[in-house]
Amino acid sequence: MEILSDVKKNKLLANLPENLINELVQNSFVEKFKPGDTILREGEKGDKVCLLLKGNVKILKLADSTGRILFEMSEGDFFGEMALIDLHPRSASVVALTDCEVLSIPANYFDKLLHQYPQILINIAKELSERIRVSNEKLLNDFLNYEKEMTEQVNKLNYLIEITKRVNSTIQLDELLKIILEIALEITNADRGTVYLVDELTGEIWSKVLQGDELTEIRLPLGKGIAGYVAQTGETINLIDAYQDPRFNPEVDRKTGYRTKTMLCHPIKDKNNKVVGVFQLINKKDGIFTKKDEEMLDALSIHASIAIQNAKMAQELVNNERLAVIGRMASSIIHDIKNPMTTIKAYAQVLRKKIGEGEAIQLVDEVIRQIDRLVNMAQEILDFSRGVTSLNFSKIKLGDFLDGVIAFLARDFERNKIEIEKNLEFDDEVEMDVDKMTRVVFNIAHNSRDAMPEGGKFIIKTWREDNFFFMQFTDTGKGMPEEVKKKIFEPFVTYGKKHGTGLGMAITKKIVTEHKGDIFVESELGKGTTITIKLPLTQT
Repeated sequence: MEILSDVKKNKLLANLPENLINELVQNSFVEKFKPGDTILREGEKGDKVCLLLKGNVKILKLADSTGRILFEMSEGDFFGEMALIDLHPRSASVVALTDCEVLSIPANYFDKLLHQYPQILINIAKELSERIRVSNEKLLNDFLNYEKEMTEQVNKLNYLIEITKRVNSTIQLDELLKIILEIALEITNADRGTVYLVDELTGEIWSKVLQGDELTEIRLPLGKGIAGYVAQTGETINLIDAYQDPRFNPEVDRKTGYRTKTMLCHPIKDKNNKVVGVFQLINKKDGIFTKKDEEMLDALSIHASIAIQNAKMAQELVNNERLAVIGRMASSIIHDIKNPMTTIKAYAQVLRKKIGEGEAIQLVDEVIRQIDRLVNMAQEILDFSRGVTSLNFSKIKLGDFLDGVIAFLARDFERNKIEIEKNLEFDDEVEMDVDKMTRVVFNIAHNSRDAMPEGGKFIIKTWREDNFFFMQFTDTGKGMPEEVKKKIFEPFVTYGKKHGTGLGMAITKKIVTEHKGDIFVESELGKGTTITIKLPLTQT
């Protein structure tokens, strides 16, 4: 009786006599299907018409559950009739979505019913009309969604082309990082952000941020904080509430009064999938960061990494060219001054023989030493530009060495109102290249002088530890920011002065390293700078 009640509700049998429905049930059979079962298969010959008594099915264009869904049917619908009417193979498959119960009408009996009861054809026509209407609506919606998706893809492609143009518009690294950050903020609609780069030499990530009116470099160890974690692992971290993540450091918020809520940290990877940097974006303006934001950053990542690599290569090429130019200049200077300096030195030596003893001969000796030093200084720049190393070690008492340097600096420092203070706890014999180490002290002293335009104090301290001796130079000048301190030994780095080649501290570092020593810098803005040199007592 329950089956009979369900059959009466079917759309195929609307407006048909009850005795026919009873006869139909007797001449048909009930089938049951589990979710995923194929009830009718595309391409097969039609052998039955199915009345859906219970459950839901989907009509697929392919003969398996992965095909494109044309539409779905539920209780009271029927299917499979067209293959019996047009005598073509089935054009689609029917797959159970839920547990289903179907009354299957054999083909020969269905054909008999069509001839006896024209109302069945009318019911089929009505249902086909409804299915066509639904299919048309679905087709139109699918087309509109496809058109929207394609428009979005085209817009995305155009935007990526624009992004490529923007990130390749400069080879200046600082300007490039600013452009990359602007783009990242645009595509994610984030309120704030930072672009970090990986420094493989130091095992850190670094960036530049605006603190007040000054651009300041910040550094974090790999693995520290959320950005450091992303740089180390290459994972993307998308947080709805940053304060709930133990890796988040709220100290910056406390200092600035800013409140971090949502955060997206995404790795910048090169074409070899190596992490070269990190996007850190904070507080999406219209909700939370989405998967689409991650996909857009991923698309930006490869373009950004290529542009960053190009900027670094360009800077390296510029530096190499500048070194070559300076080398050519130094070579020209040496060529131009060597002959007149040789003449002056020869005259000085003749004067020395005629003067005899006394203060005058000391002055002549000093002239001869300074002539040699001037030529050697130009030669050092030439050697540095060519990567040439030439050392002439000799033994000298450290106290005598520093006294000679101080004597040369004294008049210049006095004119600049700078007091020289000595604290020599160690002044015994050491081994060094005297001319080159003099150059080291001059470089440090002249930088200190430039850092004290209003005058100040220059303190020289020495001491010994085991088989090493230390020379420490402290000034009371204006100091230097952290980002300058990190790069002070790189070629062409200058700070707070308009003259000079930017090679002084690079040459200083090279000379100290050639002496098997180390050099350390401590500095704080407004408080001055201390440079400490550690050298072995002997070079053997």
